[in-house]
Amino acid sequence: MTKSTTPSSANATTFSGDPTSNADVWVVIPLYNEATVIGEVIESLSPVFSNVVCIDDGSIDGGGAIAASRGARIVTHPINLGQGAALQTGFEYVLERRAQYVVTFDADGQHQVEDARAMVDRARTEDLAIVFGSRFLDDRTNPGLMKKIVLKTAVAVTNWTTKTKLTDAHNGLRVIRADALRKIKLKQDRMAHGTEIIVQLGRTQLPYAEQPIEVLYTDYSRAKGQSLLNSVNILIDLIIK
Repeated sequence: MTKSTTPSSANATTFSGDPTSNADVWVVIPLYNEATVIGEVIESLSPVFSNVVCIDDGSIDGGGAIAASRGARIVTHPINLGQGAALQTGFEYVLERRAQYVVTFDADGQHQVEDARAMVDRARTEDLAIVFGSRFLDDRTNPGLMKKIVLKTAVAVTNWTTKTKLTDAHNGLRVIRADALRKIKLKQDRMAHGTEIIVQLGRTQLPYAEQPIEVLYTDYSRAKGQSLLNSVNILIDLIIK
């Protein structure tokens, strides 16, 4: 994998907000029991990205129907298969629709649409195959001390096992170009799919970069225990995979 050292110029670009300018981009959202927030997530994306697909991974709270009512396409897993499986289903779906870029986006409201848009623009202007979001390249994100320790440990383990040099190896916000996307065949259904993606993308030897992004740890996500639990799950999966 060839890392870009060119400074990002995305923040200096003026965006029209016209989703037709991103007609070749698909946003893929793994969805599992996020009915409380998924409607707002879809609405925030629609002014920028006209193509959004949610992989309803066995939800029992009606979240898929809410996403559909806001304009998202829905692909349903009858039972919960895990985030890795949901992403793989989404990748296959958008490639069938000739997507040139895919944005992976979390369903819980922690990611920012402006960050995703800047990452797509950077992929285009710098001819990058992959842009990884990183919450550790600036000081906008405050994950909390314990979560930061766990995530940094996971980054160190991932970089050692994959021979990469990332600062945030398990961030769900990514932009992947179609040529790289075709190389991804995820087998890990749990949180270890994040490392699996990096391994498979690394083998492509295609150019990549990291982009500073903000992750919002909301009252909603903290109430669900996602903030620290997901990080611990990542670390456990890295150890046992």
